[in-house]
Amino acid sequence: MGGDELEVGVGPWVGDRPTDPRYDPELLASGDRRNVVDRYRYWRLEAVVADLDRRRHDFHVAIENWQHDFNIGTVVRNANAFLAAQVHVVGRRRWNRRGAMVTDRYQHVRHHETVDQLAAWARENDLVMVGIDNLPGARPLESATLPRRCVLLFGQEGPGLSDAARAGCEQMFSIAQYGSTRSINAGVASGIAMHAWIRSHAGPPPD
Repeated sequence: MGGDELEVGVGPWVGDRPTDPRYDPELLASGDRRNVVDRYRYWRLEAVVADLDRRRHDFHVAIENWQHDFNIGTVVRNANAFLAAQVHVVGRRRWNRRGAMVTDRYQHVRHHETVDQLAAWARENDLVMVGIDNLPGARPLESATLPRRCVLLFGQEGPGLSDAARAGCEQMFSIAQYGSTRSINAGVASGIAMHAWIRSHAGPPPD
């Protein structure tokens, strides 16, 4: 389950070169060191993105970025793993891409200056805004079915969802915790919530 961009790869193509235009001549010649599944080995970046776009799921992921949150990279990486339609960064445009492990090249990332802008965009696209935070009145995620067409919204590390974000959410869910810590970070929470959507709405991944 682990690994980063430089831990896995294959050498130069052996034998006759494929003529399929999805293949990248440079990668065929020098090898493919990217952290991609085998079906995308030696493919051009644009070809990989196009194939992912053909299969993307109906959920989006959004995270507030008022204090340059270091969890955003992990959220993007999780969104790529679970094939979210888009990631939405709310607040500051700049974010630390290191944690994304280059998956931001394959994942559509959109910026919104305010939560109100995100909420308006969600309404225009018939998407339910769903907050994920351990707040009073939030329903347990473990026993819920997330809407098929939704935006999963996460707050900053520490304060969680802002007041504006809470007001903009149509539904709110919490993640059960059993230890002494008051919260888990947004990167971890995003992976749990995305997988909850997958369990309800997605079929098995491609071979």
